[in-house]
Amino acid sequence: MAAPVSRFISVSRKLGTFLFNSVFIAQAATVVHNMDSGRPTKLEFAVQMTCESCAEKVRAALEGKPGVSSISIDVGKEEVLVEAALTSAEVQSLIESTGRRAVLKGIGGSERDLGAAVAMVSGAGSIQGVVRFLQLSEERCLIDGTIDGLEPGPHGLHVHTLGDLTRDCFSCGEHYNPFGKQHGGPGDSERHVGDLGNVVAGPDGRASFRLEDSQLKIWDVIGRSLVVDSGEDDLGRGGQPLSKLTGNSGDRLACGIIARSAGLFQNSKRICACDGVTLWEERDRPIAGKHRSKINPETPAAHL
Repeated sequence: MAAPVSRFISVSRKLGTFLFNSVFIAQAATVVHNMDSGRPTKLEFAVQMTCESCAEKVRAALEGKPGVSSISIDVGKEEVLVEAALTSAEVQSLIESTGRRAVLKGIGGSERDLGAAVAMVSGAGSIQGVVRFLQLSEERCLIDGTIDGLEPGPHGLHVHTLGDLTRDCFSCGEHYNPFGKQHGGPGDSERHVGDLGNVVAGPDGRASFRLEDSQLKIWDVIGRSLVVDSGEDDLGRGGQPLSKLTGNSGDRLACGIIARSAGLFQNSKRICACDGVTLWEERDRPIAGKHRSKINPETPAAHL
């Protein structure tokens, strides 16, 4: 009888471990899901349009799509205003499916927002992205981003204390943690303010996300940095030595300084005075670096 009992105990232990891991994964998924934002925001795009026919094609590409609430188009100003619960990248993709280029110029809430910021993220290899922040209210901050060039899978996303890139991402300091708490997930009360959980890159290496956070305040993080890590943040639940410090999410892959940005109808730029790149040329150049200048036209597109 000893052998059957031994096998029973072994199977029971394996089943218990499986159930425990399943519950842990489900809880972690719930925490990440709680960050997702279904609240509509207004997105202001500059779109190359020359006639009403162009406008109708753009309208047809957006109208009736899940998550799109309203559309306003001004051909003369080459402007499209969309209210949607989609990421800015998803809306831009719908507009550009008509063959017209689009550039996001501003983002805002349904009511008066309390500030906006942006981080131009870059890292080793082809990693680059744009992450925008919008303070919807005193309690809610919207985070809308697209990052390309990542390994498929989850990656930790955190605000770090310092806006110092003198040694790339290594000089950004630790997670922004003004209240001296342990690391946690975005839905936890015990967490660093800078703990934003994970973003997930698809098979093409792109992570496109739209999140809301209850602790992050734009006026507190402008001038600090946003960092993307190489691995998954265990949200402080992994039992590893670094779980309660960093989420054990690996090396710092990419980073960017969080800077104040324009809200709705606040960006009238048509050309960048620093490098002579026009609004439409900017769409086809890297977001930063030596290849951005007009004198280096043969460069890969940013697609952001």
